[in-house]
Amino acid sequence: MAGRKSEVLFGNSQELMPGGVNSPVRAFRAVHQNPVFIEKAKGSKIYDVDGNVYIDYVCSWGPGILGHAEEHVVDAVKAACENGLTFGAPTEKEYIIAKLVQEFMPSIEMLRLVNSGTEAAMSAIRAARGFTERDKIIKFRGCYHGHSDGLLVKAGSGALTQSVPDSLGVPQGYTESTLVAEYNDITSVEKLFEESGNEIAAVIVEPVAANMGVVPPARDFLNKLRNITNKHNSLLIFDEVITGFRLAPGGAQEYYDIVPDITVLGKIVGGGMPLAAYGGRKDIMEVVAPLGGVYQAGTLSGNPVAVTAGIETLKILGKNKEIYNKIEKNTTKLRNVMENTFGNSVCVNQAGSLMSVFFTCQKVIDYSTAVTSDTEKYAKYFCYMLENGVYIAPSQFEAMFISAAHTDEDIEITCDIIRKTAELL
Repeated sequence: MAGRKSEVLFGNSQELMPGGVNSPVRAFRAVHQNPVFIEKAKGSKIYDVDGNVYIDYVCSWGPGILGHAEEHVVDAVKAACENGLTFGAPTEKEYIIAKLVQEFMPSIEMLRLVNSGTEAAMSAIRAARGFTERDKIIKFRGCYHGHSDGLLVKAGSGALTQSVPDSLGVPQGYTESTLVAEYNDITSVEKLFEESGNEIAAVIVEPVAANMGVVPPARDFLNKLRNITNKHNSLLIFDEVITGFRLAPGGAQEYYDIVPDITVLGKIVGGGMPLAAYGGRKDIMEVVAPLGGVYQAGTLSGNPVAVTAGIETLKILGKNKEIYNKIEKNTTKLRNVMENTFGNSVCVNQAGSLMSVFFTCQKVIDYSTAVTSDTEKYAKYFCYMLENGVYIAPSQFEAMFISAAHTDEDIEITCDIIRKTAELL
């Protein structure tokens, strides 16, 4: 529960910011609480302004794969700051991080650095349209690719929690070229291609849906997407903002052995700082200015401080690949406890170190089954966890993230608290 200082800060913030926050899910409305305001974080813990300590399973919505304030990353960022915060000009570090990303994901032959996942997804779509000279794209209901106008259609995440799958302020003309299919239902994709195949520039997909809660791809779903886009000379875009460098060093494309045409990256690529990227086949990326006619620019793109954090994070992951086994093993422990505690009254989905518990007796495989979840039960579950020092997503439809900083003790404490929630629910 929010303490006195958090309550005061929230009250003041509401006078100056919509809902008192700078991103909707932070407002805690889905769990009927006021938010706690965070003062600092270190390792697996976050500390609020009222002196409370929490084991953190939000991890800044994913980028904290090494834990908060990892020593090597912080030291490198401090040194980078001494040399200037931003130049609006090329630096060697931009090449270094591009080379690192390519080593992790060989499908990315050329890339462009940007500042956010929204910007990266928007730019990837523009590049796909420019390359194919087609206008239509296919996205999936419940998958979220940022808040750009053309992609904010049947979105997930915070929009789903608030029962606002679309957004006011988006003109109809911006979305007329966005076709919506059902995640894990290849038949719905085939139907759209039958109707508009020669007009479809690309299919964009979260290879593991993580914005309607975690929903892994069905067997062969991603392979079939690859085949159908090849058949119709359309592009396959993997939105790996969440899965990139988290499921495996090479992201979901390594984890599931699928090669997309374009990849959208965010979160971990900046080591927790504002940085994102989109990239793919060289012939596609050569349509981006200044080489081609697809315009995209940004003064802060590739700024040296964020790039430094990304370089250090990727170097650590590259040298310590055992991290992936550790975090997946700990995630499996948490999943097993949830399943043993709640039985058939929940569905627990896991992909690597991503996990969600859905308060529904149905198997969650898509948007329709995800929204059968009892959000009131989740709210009670969230509040109990928070009161007992465990910070999870304040929304049924977000992921739980496990980091390399979570200790065996953290996991055991969390398991004990999960067991106790059975008495409440």
